Amino acid sequence: MQKRIDAFVKLGEFLSQFSLSGIEKKENIEFNDLFFDGFKHQMKLAQENNSWFTRDNILFSLHSWSTALTKENLLLWTNKQSQNATSKKVAIIMAGNIPLVGFHDFLSVLISGHSVLVKQSSNDKYLLPFLSKYLEYVEGSFKGGIEFSEGKLTGFDAVIATGSNNTARYFEHYFKGKQNIIRKNRNSVAVITGNETDDEMSALSNDVFQYFGLGCRSVSKIYVPKGYNFDAFFNGMYSKRTLIDNAKYANNYDYNKAVYLMSEFDLLENGFLMIKEDESYASPIATIFYEYYSDINELKEKLITEKDSIQCIVSNGVIDSEIAFGQTQNPQLWDYADGINTLEFLGNI
Repeated sequence: MQKRIDAFVKLGEFLSQFSLSGIEKKENIEFNDLFFDGFKHQMKLAQENNSWFTRDNILFSLHSWSTALTKENLLLWTNKQSQNATSKKVAIIMAGNIPLVGFHDFLSVLISGHSVLVKQSSNDKYLLPFLSKYLEYVEGSFKGGIEFSEGKLTGFDAVIATGSNNTARYFEHYFKGKQNIIRKNRNSVAVITGNETDDEMSALSNDVFQYFGLGCRSVSKIYVPKGYNFDAFFNGMYSKRTLIDNAKYANNYDYNKAVYLMSEFDLLENGFLMIKEDESYASPIATIFYEYYSDINELKEKLITEKDSIQCIVSNGVIDSEIAFGQTQNPQLWDYADGINTLEFLGNI
């Protein structure tokens, strides 16, 4: 376990060279001459392959992982977790909505002492294989224990699969004979009381717009009190107005706006974001759904009842499991997707 932790700490140090403030080659990073320029090339390929993977979005993801992969965090996370006496092979079917979206599962499998068989999304296929090579260099015991496949997955003992609600039904049928974690669609919400500060509303823009809102931790819906004035919300979002300069985002904005107008839906918009009253959780790109509430306690009951559809709840003093404004895209290692303890699952297979 200690060797595996040390390897991921070194990976974190390698990733620390890539951040929103710039890309800078550092001294004393193991195997840097072999991997630094090569990884910059993989980043370029990732951007060319998927136009949602902008340079800033890739760098944000890399920086997040570099700050998570510290010795202190890894020891705290793995403390008291049981380890299997024998290594198993765990298959991971990854989504491709944001850069390195499947890395936590990958990390969990390897840190638990298992080998991993990865099936990546075609939308996110460049970064992880390269980082895997780095891990094999810094810790030789990983060699032979990391495999990537584009075909049918065979010869594995357990599976972690992430997809849409439709693909999840297929996964549940196909993998019913294996121990598994099957993840479905989830979205994140924010509860607005009207008492938020300007800083909180500005921070909420990070929860809404990071990764263009494509992550399950991205806020796609807000709950507001009856009679709420949306000026404060739009003022908070204004700092992200340059998103409309991204051609793909602008195309989605124009398309969804046209659909709404032709359907004669009531909506408010500010030139780069639309808000629409809707009971659904999953809103289209460049759109936030909203729903009014009159009783905060009734809303809390609703959120608890529908927890299986919700990844994060952003609020201030509303619900026990809430996340602070601006923090949905900065999870800790122990903030598990869907609330399922991946390390515990891997310790019992």
